Amino acid sequence: MKISFRQRCAMCSHLSISSTWLLTLTSLASLSGAITFNSIPDADLDTSQLGRVGIAGDFSGISLYQFEGQTEQPFNTNGSEQLLTRLPNGLFVSLLEADASIQTMCMFQGQVILGGNFTGLGGVQSPGIASFDPNTSTVTPIANLSGQVNSLLCDDAAGKVYVGGSFRTADSTNAITWLSSKSWASLPFAGFNGPVNSITKAPSGHIIFGGSFTGLGNTSTPRTPDGQVINLSTATIEADQGTTTAGFNDPKNVVCKTDGTDGPGNTWLLQDNTPGAWRATFNFGFEPTKLRLWNTHQDGRGTRTWRFTALPINGIMNFTYIDPATNQNLSCTSECPLSNDPSVKFQDFHFVNHIGMNAFRIDVSAWYGNGGGFDGIQLFQDDIFAFAINDFNEPSCANTSTPSTATTTGPWTVTQSGQSNSQYLSAQLSKPVASDAASVVFYPDIRESGEYIIKLYTPGCRQDNTCLSRGQISVSGTLTATGTNRTMDPRILYQTNEFDKYDQLHIGSVDASSSSFRPSITMTPVPGQSQSIPGDNFVMVAQRVGFELLNSTGGLNGLFEYDPSRATVDTSDFSSSAFIKLGSSFSNNSAVTSLVATNDRTYVGGNFTSDDARNIVAIDNSGKTVALDGGLNGEVLSMYLDGNQLFVGGRFNNTRDESTTGLANVAVYDTSNNAWTPLGAGVDGTVTTIVPTTLNLSSSATEDVITLTGDFTHLLAFGSNEAIETSGFAVWVKSQSNWLQNLDEPVPLLAGILSTSLGVSNNQTLYAGSISSQALRANGAATLSNGFGNFPINIQPPVSVSSSSASSLSRRASLANSTQTVAGVVAGAFYESDGKNITVLGGHFTANASNGSTIYNLAFIDGANSNTVTGLGPEVSEDSVFLSLAIQGDNLFAGGRVNGTTAQGSAINGLLSYSLSSQSFGTQPPPLAGDNVVVSSVNVRPNTGDVYVGGSFDRAGSLPCPSVCLFSTGSSQWNRPGFELGGDVNCMMWSSNSVLLAGGNLTINDTAVFLASYDASGAHWSEFSGASELPGPVSALTAANSERNQVWVAGTQSNGSTYLMKYDGSSWRSAGVTLDQTTVVSSLQMFTITGSHESSDLIASNQVLLITGSIGIPGFGTASSAIFNGTTIRPYALTSNVDSTTGSISRIFVQKENFFTSSGGGMPLVFVALIGLAISLGLMVLIVLAGLALDRYRKKREGYIPAPTSMFDRGSGMQRIPPAELLHSLNQGRPGAPHV
Repeated sequence: MKISFRQRCAMCSHLSISSTWLLTLTSLASLSGAITFNSIPDADLDTSQLGRVGIAGDFSGISLYQFEGQTEQPFNTNGSEQLLTRLPNGLFVSLLEADASIQTMCMFQGQVILGGNFTGLGGVQSPGIASFDPNTSTVTPIANLSGQVNSLLCDDAAGKVYVGGSFRTADSTNAITWLSSKSWASLPFAGFNGPVNSITKAPSGHIIFGGSFTGLGNTSTPRTPDGQVINLSTATIEADQGTTTAGFNDPKNVVCKTDGTDGPGNTWLLQDNTPGAWRATFNFGFEPTKLRLWNTHQDGRGTRTWRFTALPINGIMNFTYIDPATNQNLSCTSECPLSNDPSVKFQDFHFVNHIGMNAFRIDVSAWYGNGGGFDGIQLFQDDIFAFAINDFNEPSCANTSTPSTATTTGPWTVTQSGQSNSQYLSAQLSKPVASDAASVVFYPDIRESGEYIIKLYTPGCRQDNTCLSRGQISVSGTLTATGTNRTMDPRILYQTNEFDKYDQLHIGSVDASSSSFRPSITMTPVPGQSQSIPGDNFVMVAQRVGFELLNSTGGLNGLFEYDPSRATVDTSDFSSSAFIKLGSSFSNNSAVTSLVATNDRTYVGGNFTSDDARNIVAIDNSGKTVALDGGLNGEVLSMYLDGNQLFVGGRFNNTRDESTTGLANVAVYDTSNNAWTPLGAGVDGTVTTIVPTTLNLSSSATEDVITLTGDFTHLLAFGSNEAIETSGFAVWVKSQSNWLQNLDEPVPLLAGILSTSLGVSNNQTLYAGSISSQALRANGAATLSNGFGNFPINIQPPVSVSSSSASSLSRRASLANSTQTVAGVVAGAFYESDGKNITVLGGHFTANASNGSTIYNLAFIDGANSNTVTGLGPEVSEDSVFLSLAIQGDNLFAGGRVNGTTAQGSAINGLLSYSLSSQSFGTQPPPLAGDNVVVSSVNVRPNTGDVYVGGSFDRAGSLPCPSVCLFSTGSSQWNRPGFELGGDVNCMMWSSNSVLLAGGNLTINDTAVFLASYDASGAHWSEFSGASELPGPVSALTAANSERNQVWVAGTQSNGSTYLMKYDGSSWRSAGVTLDQTTVVSSLQMFTITGSHESSDLIASNQVLLITGSIGIPGFGTASSAIFNGTTIRPYALTSNVDSTTGSISRIFVQKENFFTSSGGGMPLVFVALIGLAISLGLMVLIVLAGLALDRYRKKREGYIPAPTSMFDRGSGMQRIPPAELLHSLNQGRPGAPHV
């Protein structure tokens, strides 16, 4: 797949990601101009009129959707990985999927060679190794290798790739080369008798192999070949042109008949003088090495010539045999002879070529006497297998006291082979899986003791459509009767391979089977696995185990040096190699896991001990051993050299002499100072891989960081840094000498697995692993102001809740059930009054208070007091879940599944009241009551002190008040708003000062309703206009216009799918978009945008609808929020969690709900009208004032004198005027005034 890219600035978004995470486009340009990415137009949401904006949800990281290919897909926990690269905004993106691990990569003549434990890459069957073309993004299998590749070394100059691992190809085991001619070429020594873990080129130009081997060599045939009998007794046996004579007409007569006796029931005959055929069809595959035939002599009959055809390839096989008459070695193909001498009991024919088949046919072309026939047919092989299905194991006539067999426990059923080698057993187990829920014990027929490779074969999951249901199994074994290594250490293996594979379980001694001892391999499920496998059931499969005898030179111990200029390898030269001599100094059962070469040294890491070093050592150009301060006190699994710093990971906690503390499973060796130093204080578990990458933690330039992957759960405390929980992944920031998780600044979210990396040019890198990355690490809540930012609070999900993408959201068919899985922040609110500036966050989480205590589920951030973080006291249960917040005056009303008791003894159930001004509990509303009380929505009626509460409850205090209840803050009493409503309320909103809308699974007078309207002036509930057209309960709603007489709703239909509809003031209209079945809508909100889009009948060109939750967009996957412009829906924000689940956004909360006001556009009509009215009133006042001024001026001109204003009458003051005279004067006109 080639992804085109139209490069444009990812930072030009009106709501762009912080520049501290964006990597420069130069450093993350397209790979060779071929792997490129389309940018996404900015959303242009206008938040300028909203004040502060917050995002609440269940997530650990969040990003804007900026490039095609960007997803919120969590990292895989089923063992599968991807080939990854980086987007221009720094996020990791998958180029193609592998069904298992990609462990190594190298560049070879412009192609990326990938090796690992996969069987399929990008949907292409390619067991263990494949080629990836970065120019076309195509995968080309490198065929004919079976097994696992652990290490690659590409040598362009030599035109070859050195391949090491646990595999078989051509005539080599565990090591071989792939040539530029696209063919395999065996090395002169044909491989090793154990797996190769690492390959490097030493400064001398010699190739160094490291692994778990003790000698050169290959697999060998047993000393007694053809020892395993192929079971014909359970095959389907048929014949063509067989006789009709009773007792001789059944072709099964000759199966498991080894005495050569003629007669009815013992002999199969053809019709007289007629050629014919005997056929066998099996439910398993095999590679036979020998055919044994007993000729019949019944009534002078017998087979003279025959041929053997392998099916289904329809190939006639070649044989060698000894002529019983001359004792000469002869060969035959289409007309193989069979003796008619009665003294010849049987004849053996050896296959020249070992060909796989699952059926065969023997055609008789000539005969003795009146017709052909047989007294017995038997087939043998060298391969030692034990099948889970006993019908495929050795038959009772195998002439052995210990035939291969298997025992099972659990609900196993037979599954058809499909594209696999054989039928196999499948067990469907309920989750969580118990370790004893099922088991298979394989008992092979080992004829001779020796060194064996033990392999477990697993059929692919594509053919039975169980890829999503498969997981991990545990495999253990008992191999010898006595000795320190009599048992095999348990191995944990994934069964998620798309195509057939085998895993190399063990290389070592195996005792022969006897009456007193049987070697065995036991397979059981790994317990648990609830999170990594979707659905209710876990599927485990069992097919077969194989044992291959080894033939080895010996003389090695984990290290081998190969000179590619020499055509042969002489074991007598071993003593001249510094590497081989170093390996010989290691203790027995040593292993080399990692090799790193520089210009003057080769570093060797693994699990070994010698006189001078332990687990890590180096060899310089002169062949001298460099002890690296004595090494480390535990196994080394991975190394990465950066300049003079060698980063080392594994299982250790100190140096060999215990001189450096803090080296818990990871350490740095300074090659210039010969000293070990810790990374912080290390981690609390095994580090398996170390991979470098880059991050941009400042606005200027990128910097190198080191990633660790392994089996650890905490970054250990050091200095002022507390221990931090993690899921097997950590990032060390070299410039800050600290973990990324400890940095107190905006940083990205990275979680998952990185197994290896490959620089394909100076500034372009490919990665292998499975990574979930988001631009900003933020737990449960984020700010939205010219980009995403962090609230000054440290939030974690509660330990009792495991979020699982959309499962932590609910379709709210049952409010009581939905709150059981809620995690993260669900609601938020902003409060400003009397110098206070408080952000309130509610949900189901824990957080750290500023005083060091733990906050549960409701947190307050006081921005006016140095962002002090506080919470509730012990009055409220830690198990509470807050779903809705509303502020009335200085009081916070918080609803949800809430219960507790205040210090004053007031009971709390469903709703609490909290004073934000005094930061204390006041008088509480009487508790709500019912079977499972949940408050889903709290809304304050505009311009009043009335708080409306909706949810699932029956009473408020002693007042019957189901579904919606009114709490009057003035009287501190509950009131029932109307008597018609019942059911569960999911959401509410005021469409005017007196009309409340409620959505959910409701009833009005016992009639089902999904959207109801309450008229507060008349205290009456009714079905919203046309709401009978809604196909299911409403889960979210929002005003569609500034007048609030139009509304958007989302809900769930009866078939489980999500609908989105708009009421346009007169009728309901569908949005016309299809969402995936998994979609959960948590909230809807209209936004004004700074740009424009093509106008539609549903949404104006300067507006969009923002949908939050877990939105399944066809062809994309899930998005935590999406934008609908009236015609199309596209992702807006993507989230992830650190526990390998997708995140979700519950809602957007704002300081000012001016969603229909634009900073650069016109304002709503209502405001225009109000402003016009104000202007009119102002003009009227001015006219009145002007009239008064003119009247005063006229009076003054006409000689009017103001009346005296003295407060006292001194007797000689103003003459009093009689009322009659005063009234008379009013009736006279003014002097000089005209009369009409």
